[in-house]
Amino acid sequence: MIIKKTTSNGVDVYYVDKNISDDDMDALKNTYVKKSQIKDIIRDDADVFTVDGTLLLRYRKNKLDPKYIEEFYDNTIDFAKRETTNRGGTSGQMGKKNVADNPKIMTNIFGFFDRFSPRQKYTHKKKGHPIKLEARECKFNMDNPDKYQKTLPLIRQIDEFYKKLIPDKYTRQRKKADQTHFKIIGTCFTTVTTNVNFQTTMHKDKGDDPDGFGNLTVIEHGKYTGGETCFPQYGVGVDARMGDVLFMNVHEWHGNLPIKKKNKDAIRMSIVCYLRYNLWEKTKHKSKKFMINHNKTIKAMRES
Repeated sequence: MIIKKTTSNGVDVYYVDKNISDDDMDALKNTYVKKSQIKDIIRDDADVFTVDGTLLLRYRKNKLDPKYIEEFYDNTIDFAKRETTNRGGTSGQMGKKNVADNPKIMTNIFGFFDRFSPRQKYTHKKKGHPIKLEARECKFNMDNPDKYQKTLPLIRQIDEFYKKLIPDKYTRQRKKADQTHFKIIGTCFTTVTTNVNFQTTMHKDKGDDPDGFGNLTVIEHGKYTGGETCFPQYGVGVDARMGDVLFMNVHEWHGNLPIKKKNKDAIRMSIVCYLRYNLWEKTKHKSKKFMINHNKTIKAMRES
């Protein structure tokens, strides 16, 4: 809940305290955020701190270049709409023995990743060519290099705002990114996740750089309501919309409210850029030549 509000240089500054205990939040893991848990939705530029002065989120409206947004959307939307069942708890399903039993959702990654897919593992084993390093270039940029290049202006602009708005966290994360060639060139990120019309349950992010800070950007096509990104333990949410940048502590409980379409083809694409910590750990001492040859090997095995 908000316990104090001030203003600094035209930006609303909030201080929040917990509405829900840590034990109760643990019990709510991977359940959906309810409107009753959210007391305040932020719609204007804001900095939000916890009661002890720790930054929870920083939100700025209408910062991203519309041209970059459209280029990103046009070149990723077909890929981003592919359905998967492998998100488990964040899609509201836990304990399924077969991931195929989970609901189909549109969430995908590109850039680089620190694990092989089940199909890749099967192929490597079947062909008797085990790969010593479990790191890979993602399918989207491997198969669509021209489209991938057209996503970079938006990703780099997000990176620039990260550097400007969260400089201490950015510096630590960029230092790691500069130590690996398995990354999105010119940024502190290794990986991008796209989510299309996906309501996530309450969760804490795993796998990203613990020294860094999370981010969220939204691209809209058509009309919808809802989808606000919420921190239920603190009773606050942010209505991030087209062109906005939201930087947030993704190691706090978060999820989003339901997305209600006003027309059947409405799309809310959320974009999350991050550095995969295990990927950095595995590849930080590898040369650019190693990275190029490794990626060629992975691709050749897939095509053979």
